[in-house]
Amino acid sequence: MKRDYYEVLGVSRAADEETLKKAYRKLALKYHPDKNPDGGREAEERFKELNEAYQILCDPQRRTQYDRFGHAAFEQGGGMGFDFGAGFDDIIGDLFGDFFGTGRGRSGRSRARRGADLQYQLTISFVEASRGCEKTLSIPRLTRCETCGGRGAKPGTAPQTCPQCNGSGQMRFQQGFFSIAKTCGKCGGQGQIITSPCPSCEGGGARRMTYTVNVKIPAGVDQGSRLKLRGEGEAGESGGPSGDLYVLLDVEEHPIFSRDGNDLVCEVPVSIAQAALGTELEVPTLDGRAKVKVPAGTQSGHLFRLRGRGVPDVGGYGTGDQLVRVVVETPRKLTARQRELLEEFAKQAGEDVHPLSKSFLDKVKSMLG
Repeated sequence: MKRDYYEVLGVSRAADEETLKKAYRKLALKYHPDKNPDGGREAEERFKELNEAYQILCDPQRRTQYDRFGHAAFEQGGGMGFDFGAGFDDIIGDLFGDFFGTGRGRSGRSRARRGADLQYQLTISFVEASRGCEKTLSIPRLTRCETCGGRGAKPGTAPQTCPQCNGSGQMRFQQGFFSIAKTCGKCGGQGQIITSPCPSCEGGGARRMTYTVNVKIPAGVDQGSRLKLRGEGEAGESGGPSGDLYVLLDVEEHPIFSRDGNDLVCEVPVSIAQAALGTELEVPTLDGRAKVKVPAGTQSGHLFRLRGRGVPDVGGYGTGDQLVRVVVETPRKLTARQRELLEEFAKQAGEDVHPLSKSFLDKVKSMLG
């Protein structure tokens, strides 16, 4: 007695086409006779049962008949005979590609293939990344052979049709109910054989050469930015397009500046007297120098902003600012006179001129009770 087709495939009666396909492929790979050389008759029968179930359920009309009448719909000349060689192109291409190391496709003739992408690591300075620059790169890559035009054959000759596969690129043989296609081992699936290879590329159709490529680096790029140069990768095969070149940027650190997004940050030291009395500083920028007025009583760590002196946005959305962080330096070595003056200053100052210290001490007293 035949088993229910849904049970054979291990799916529910509401399974869609994709679910049926996945279930069939998984079980067919498991029970195929070539995968079960010791399974004998049992594996072969199981494989036939799977094929029969899938062919019925993958066909909407047959599935409807089966859902209404069961196996009786196809017995005693019901007009729905099996054709185990039809309707399986998508499955068989994957299935036997796994068995024999070949992929899908009915023809192994030479096909245009896109060339490989390349990646180049480029180191640039902090200023070059911030302001933009242009670089010339030397790129070793496969490029289409100029001697043979990428055909691989010596000029004046032409590739010959493969005598083993007759130009199809595949060898076909019978495997159970199916006609199996395997890539031709003589021509590698190309369908043609080069009997007189090109002397420049030795029949490969491409040569590895070093080319120079000009790269425009936009202002505002940062560490890890990646630029894409279309068509500057390796040459394609059989007339296919070239791949792309990806330039990965490594930005050197700057001795003065760092970046916070599109803002530049630099630290400028000032003395205690300058911070207390106020002063005017001349600070560096990427475009020269600028003056910053430091008011009296400025605390260490205070930020001053120079509008528009930062880094342009790489997407074109304006320019950042430059942030100048003041760092008050405490003298490490004092002369006897300097110490005397500071001690006198401390006696005269009192807590009124130390609002931050007074506030901090008040918070500590409140916390500790």
